[in-house]
Amino acid sequence: MRRPSGWWRQKSTPEKVETYTRWSFHFLGLSEIAGIGLASYGRTGPQLATVLSLMVVAHAVVGMATVSRSLDWLVGRRPQPVRQLWVLGAVTAALAVLAAGLAEHGPSGGGAEAAALGVFVGIQGFGLGILALGVPRRRAGALVLGFSAGTGVVTFAAGMPWLGGVILAGFVALVGGFFASTAMLSVWLLNVVYALHEAKETEARLAVAEERLRFGRDLHDVMGRNLAVIALKSELAVQLARRGRPEAVEQMIEAQRLAQESQREVRDVVRGYREAALEVELSGARGVLSAAGIVAEVTGETEGLPAEVQSALGWVVREATTNVLRHGDAKKVVVTVQMVKGRVVLTVENDGVAQGPDPSAGADADAPAGTGGSGLAGLRERLSAVGGTLEAGAAGKGLFRLRAEVPLPAGDGAGAALGVAS
Repeated sequence: MRRPSGWWRQKSTPEKVETYTRWSFHFLGLSEIAGIGLASYGRTGPQLATVLSLMVVAHAVVGMATVSRSLDWLVGRRPQPVRQLWVLGAVTAALAVLAAGLAEHGPSGGGAEAAALGVFVGIQGFGLGILALGVPRRRAGALVLGFSAGTGVVTFAAGMPWLGGVILAGFVALVGGFFASTAMLSVWLLNVVYALHEAKETEARLAVAEERLRFGRDLHDVMGRNLAVIALKSELAVQLARRGRPEAVEQMIEAQRLAQESQREVRDVVRGYREAALEVELSGARGVLSAAGIVAEVTGETEGLPAEVQSALGWVVREATTNVLRHGDAKKVVVTVQMVKGRVVLTVENDGVAQGPDPSAGADADAPAGTGGSGLAGLRERLSAVGGTLEAGAAGKGLFRLRAEVPLPAGDGAGAALGVAS
């Protein structure tokens, strides 16, 4: 069974904000029941207080149901809940009229009028806050003014003094405007978080596209001229062969040489594309993490390390950075490169312990990243090829650590050039 903490950590930042926003509005319904309905028992007799509380409970239930549909509409999962909004508006208006009638013609004395008027104003305030979620922003103000004007009409029809009606109308406008503004601000914040998340994903896609373009340019530079020369020499050889000229063999030999040279150059390009230089990867990780708003600290020296060691550790940095960006919620990442007893130790530590396995792993998301994930399995294979090891998992409260160790070849002098991280 999945623990609540694992369920929460599995969510992305926008999903966490959405969940927080959703439950905040549901808690608003509970606040309405406690702050208006149950508070009536301290102002008036139990009979009237029970009636008022049941009215508030009914309104809160309809409001909380409308909140869910409205938020689904705001994030693009469902169409606008027009029917639910009309139901909530009608229930709010009907209960407000009933509360005004009880305030004016219900039991007198003992704070009964104050309790009924509190329900009258409170129901409209909470109702306006929820209704503002399901309508365009430009209509929210008109909604508040409409309920405020309706308050004046209802109080006048109920026989209240005109001054009291004006005061109540202004109070409804003030309370309703506050709740509506708070609701719209929460929605705006949620939209901003989703927009930032989409921008981050777009930035990652652009980085991939840029890398593909770079690879395409490298291949074009390598193959373009050679293929043109091969085509030209092949055509010349055909013409010479048709004329029975012995020079055709020389031209084909030259075309063959160029083809073999092109093959070697393509291998070099692909090898360079697949290999990850540690220094380059550390610099790239620092830039990418900083662009994502994550503090990145990198210490240690990499100069003088053998190429195979740099390549293996460079892949560790690349995979760790990718996992932090995709699966975690880190605020700080610390990367250290150390020389310990003839072994190069690379440590990547972050405070986003939610970092998990690759999406393609299919492993339980609650399991530490060190127990699964095709990316980490691939890293272990790369490290084992050079005699290295990899450890990954939680490292204290709220911390995640990825630790790779690679032995230096016997007699290698890189250790002297490798600084120890402070």
